[in-house]
Amino acid sequence: MAIFNGHNHLALGFGMLGNVISFMVYLAPLPTFYRIYKKKSTEGFQSLPYLVALFSSMLWLYYASLKPADATLLITINSLGCVIEIVYIIMFTIYATKDARNLTVKLFMVMNVGSFALIFLVTYFAMHGSLRVQVVGWVCVSIAVGVFAAPLSIVAQVIRTKNVEFMPFNLSLFLTISAVMWFFYGLLLKDICIAIPNILGFTLGLLQMLLYAIYRNGKTNNKEVVTKEEHALEAMKNVVVVNPLGTCEVYPVIGKEINNNGQGIEGAEEKEKGVELGKECPV
Repeated sequence: MAIFNGHNHLALGFGMLGNVISFMVYLAPLPTFYRIYKKKSTEGFQSLPYLVALFSSMLWLYYASLKPADATLLITINSLGCVIEIVYIIMFTIYATKDARNLTVKLFMVMNVGSFALIFLVTYFAMHGSLRVQVVGWVCVSIAVGVFAAPLSIVAQVIRTKNVEFMPFNLSLFLTISAVMWFFYGLLLKDICIAIPNILGFTLGLLQMLLYAIYRNGKTNNKEVVTKEEHALEAMKNVVVVNPLGTCEVYPVIGKEINNNGQGIEGAEEKEKGVELGKECPV
């Protein structure tokens, strides 16, 4: 296989490291689903991130199967990703409310079945050779770039509140490392469809770590930055975990309330759930 030949040894190394780190990112929601299993309820969690992650993995798997060069490492990680995300979605539908379950099924049929089938049929039957590979690759890039924009809301929240409670450093660090691995993998194989999204991922990761260094000692009791109204509207936060190949996970996290003195206090529900961002990701 071409990737195992001499000058591609570096690409193999970067790709294997990217596989390992991306696999750990895929496993990040395990504590969440363990809690769902114990409580027999999906609580405030949403299925959309897992449906998007499955859709992205399906597209990357299709792209990898079309590549004329060896794409074993892409096939491996995205095959695992598809299986893991399907398990998450099944568990979610089992314990979700009727409305959440119906919405999940509708989104699955529209996005994961309908949209993927449309992309597959158009590219497979209407396009041939390198054109098909290029079109599918750029579809993957566009979705990856769109998903990478999701954490910008968290970045904006950190800047506005001067607090990094919703942006754990370890997670940002490992996602940045993963982006670097996949960027060099794509670069060494001269595959811009893999390399381009990870430039954005690397940049965003560096920005998150820079913000963490600046605001790591920030406090939530700053009246001038965080008002009672903001906390009332933002009691539920979404922590977006992005896989450098363009998938994401979103974890609802109960925010902190503000008492009459303007000081941040943890809500009773947060204490009950024991949500700690540092524990959401096994890395």
